[in-house]
Amino acid sequence: MKMMNPVYKRENMVSSRSVKLAMILLIFNGILALVALLNMYSTLAQVRVTAEIQYSSFLDLYVFVAVLEFVMLIVIMPALTAGSISGERERQTLDLMLTTDMTPAEIVVGKLMSSLSTMLLLIISSFPMIALVFVYGGVTLKDIGMLLMCYVAAAVFIGSLGTCCSALFRKTTVSTVVSYGLMVAVVIGTFGLNQFAYSLSQMHADSYLAAVGQTAEQGSSGGLIYLLLMNPTSTFLVTIMQLAGSGLVRLNGDVMSWFGDHRLNLLNGNWVSASIGVQLLLAAVFVAVAIRAVKPGRRHIV
Repeated sequence: MKMMNPVYKRENMVSSRSVKLAMILLIFNGILALVALLNMYSTLAQVRVTAEIQYSSFLDLYVFVAVLEFVMLIVIMPALTAGSISGERERQTLDLMLTTDMTPAEIVVGKLMSSLSTMLLLIISSFPMIALVFVYGGVTLKDIGMLLMCYVAAAVFIGSLGTCCSALFRKTTVSTVVSYGLMVAVVIGTFGLNQFAYSLSQMHADSYLAAVGQTAEQGSSGGLIYLLLMNPTSTFLVTIMQLAGSGLVRLNGDVMSWFGDHRLNLLNGNWVSASIGVQLLLAAVFVAVAIRAVKPGRRHIV
């Protein structure tokens, strides 16, 4: 029987004995609990005034808490992983680890698994806040399961990105900055590119309409829409908006209506599954690059 990954075992032992993990759990769940309870208090206060129960407001509570948790997840994950390898290099302990029987793959995977375990603990510990909406109905266990899949896929993708940067760069500061920069490029940049392409296409369509005097087709961002497959935010938006509608954001759960008119195909019709698959595939590529960068004799950036 193969032993547990030694790096993962050591990191878990250190984190479980640290006050840092307890403080992260306290702050993370404290923010969610405060937001959830304030939202419920506001809703109940409105009931006392109007004597009407707006059940949609409780569904909004689920959406709001889920969005807040997702934002905190993508913000925290790079910080957990960006210093995983570079930190060992700065402490001059990475070379010592490589002289043992541990392979570069075990080191990289162990570090990543440790960060994912911490994030998974945060996600699971926060579900009682999301489960408050069960009291009023409207959300099923299937919805919670899909939300969990989105969270895990986002954590794996962003965590692998951070670990890859940590292996490529010697300094933790540089690795952290690059990790957050790439994350912003993926999360915001893909939406920005689609919006830019859609605007240009719509301008061309309007010009054609003005010149010819005929009805022109609606513009679209074209094939750039598929860049959103690597964006965890798009996966999350589709999942949450299919349940709650488009009350909180302008986008809805139908990807074909994003940035113009797009034809229905296999990817659009199964957006959540396809995007999770793309993100996990990219995560595997990031891990492979990190393993290659950790191997002895490899040059590192900065």
